Amino acid sequence: MFNRRKKLKKLTLILFALLFLVVACGDNKTQTSDNLNWTTNLEKAIETAKAENKAVLVNFTGSDWCKWCFKLSDEVFSQDEFNEYADANLILVKVDFPRNIPQSDQTKAYNQSLAQKFGVQGFPTIIIINSQGKPVAKTGYREGGAVNYINHIKSFLGS
Repeated sequence: MFNRRKKLKKLTLILFALLFLVVACGDNKTQTSDNLNWTTNLEKAIETAKAENKAVLVNFTGSDWCKWCFKLSDEVFSQDEFNEYADANLILVKVDFPRNIPQSDQTKAYNQSLAQKFGVQGFPTIIIINSQGKPVAKTGYREGGAVNYINHIKSFLGS
């Protein structure tokens, strides 16, 4: 009887530990939302950026599962200051690696090829490409909100 009670206690502790991990690591948020004009084709974005003398911001994200991607979207991409800066200075490209949002095999292959090209190993990864089409920076989430992030981007572009 004592051995059985001991096993039950151990099993209960394991179950609580697993439950804690699921709650601590999970995030009930399913998607980020902003009012930005994201495109999904990098080559076309670079052409547009050259024509309009703008930079390209490429956002490698896990839009429906990545905690730090949610933070970047909430603290930066969904803010009016960033929206204004992006409209005037950036062409935005979203390269998404969702877990629960269906994508065509073609989109998955294209996104994977871009991730390989830029050496993306985690999310979010942000690539900044200047108006001449040359990658100038690789960065990610940064604390400090939209204005700080704008200044961070400007530091790579010399503006």
